[in-house]
Amino acid sequence: MSQEKSGSPLLRSEDWWAVWLGLLIFILALGKLTGADLLGWVVKTNLWIDFSKALSPVSKHLAETGFSGFTSLILTYIFLLVLTTIGAAAMRFNVGRFIVGFSIIFWLAYGCLIIGHWGPIAAPTVAEAQKIGMTKLGLRLTGEAGFIIALLVGLIIGNFFRGFAQFLEEATRPEWFVKTAIVILGATIGIKACDALGLAGQVLARGLCAIVEAYLLYWPVVYFVARRYFKFTPEWAAPLASGISICGVSAAIATGAAIRSRPVVPIIVSSLVVIFAVVELIILPFLAQTFLYTEPMVAGAWMGLAVKTDGAAVASGAITAALIQAKAASALHVNWDKDFITMAAVTTKIFIDIFIGVWAFVLAVIWCYWIECKPGERVGAGEIWNRFPKFVIGYFLTFLVMLLVGLGHLQDQEFMKTAKAAMGESDSLRGIFFTLTFFTIGLMSNFRKLWEEGMGRLAAVYVLCLFGFIIWVGLFISWIFFHGVMPPQIAG
Repeated sequence: MSQEKSGSPLLRSEDWWAVWLGLLIFILALGKLTGADLLGWVVKTNLWIDFSKALSPVSKHLAETGFSGFTSLILTYIFLLVLTTIGAAAMRFNVGRFIVGFSIIFWLAYGCLIIGHWGPIAAPTVAEAQKIGMTKLGLRLTGEAGFIIALLVGLIIGNFFRGFAQFLEEATRPEWFVKTAIVILGATIGIKACDALGLAGQVLARGLCAIVEAYLLYWPVVYFVARRYFKFTPEWAAPLASGISICGVSAAIATGAAIRSRPVVPIIVSSLVVIFAVVELIILPFLAQTFLYTEPMVAGAWMGLAVKTDGAAVASGAITAALIQAKAASALHVNWDKDFITMAAVTTKIFIDIFIGVWAFVLAVIWCYWIECKPGERVGAGEIWNRFPKFVIGYFLTFLVMLLVGLGHLQDQEFMKTAKAAMGESDSLRGIFFTLTFFTIGLMSNFRKLWEEGMGRLAAVYVLCLFGFIIWVGLFISWIFFHGVMPPQIAG
């Protein structure tokens, strides 16, 4: 999975390619506003009892003409394969292995998504169940159950079929997939924010405040515990503190680079991060559904603050949103817009990502002037840009464009309906990228690796700080800033 570092920075990183893919899909979706439905052929996965009705084109008009759902699926696969292969070639991946790996991952992951939409698993309400011919409800997990199934299948392959997982390694890119999904998500949130401007502003402001609180509390405590009670050197304690308390893999790697640690240090910490992120991903959404279904925005923000790695955090936010939407529909008889719950998770996570650059710069200065004190070494402000997560640019760009477009046409109901339909088409691709994220997170999560690499003491710090402190402080902070904030309700 090595990459060449030559060439333009705009073409050699997954961060930038997430921006390019997300923006391309966004631009194609905008075609619908001009009368050119450029993404209407994208596949849509439906709730189903009759398998022949599981797939359809996302465009209702195209579906009414008899356009096959399976044809849509084939076209969607080819479209995504071409786009990601272009990116893979630009980033100097092994293109042949990537094509084969991506193809296998796509079909396995999409199969999981179809299974997750099976009525007895997914139908969230009586009305939805009756539409597909069911007489009673089942698990009520919504279609996002496909994410969980994809994760579980990925975990099985990653832990029991290691040779197969390694064969797929070149295309196992959960960070790239989820960052692309987040860029697309910005547009969906932007157009919906027009209907709830006050809420969108609250989420952004409260998310920023929550992140500042988390940084001030999490990092020093984890660093202190690692140094004082587990006797780790600063070289180990700093990446471990960042990995556990901030943003997982990205933070651990950025911190390791900032303090000039040996390369093996952030790599080992990162493997811990991924493994425990999966544990959180499996457990926390169901805890949130059980205890926080009356406070959906608290639950969403909690996922962003507590679950490490972009993929797991955003994915857990999506699962939590779907689970709480289903629970609230049955228990409270309200139908909340789950995208705003996901937005709380994404917003807090994005602010964390933004601050990775700032935090890496701060640590670089501290290490340069106080820890290592190497004569003549200076830290440039460019370090902040080097660490800045570039996909965030794409997220805010699509968000702001659709927000401004919507604000300019608030009184034009027909235009707003078309705009929401256009973003709905791109959102179908976002769902596929999420599914790929879940599946590949599972592939990467080798639980046996902890013991093979002798990371028992590191794991002890992780367990103690994450489950004894960070998760619950994150919940407390989320409650402080998001208690009483409710997402808008949707009809149906």
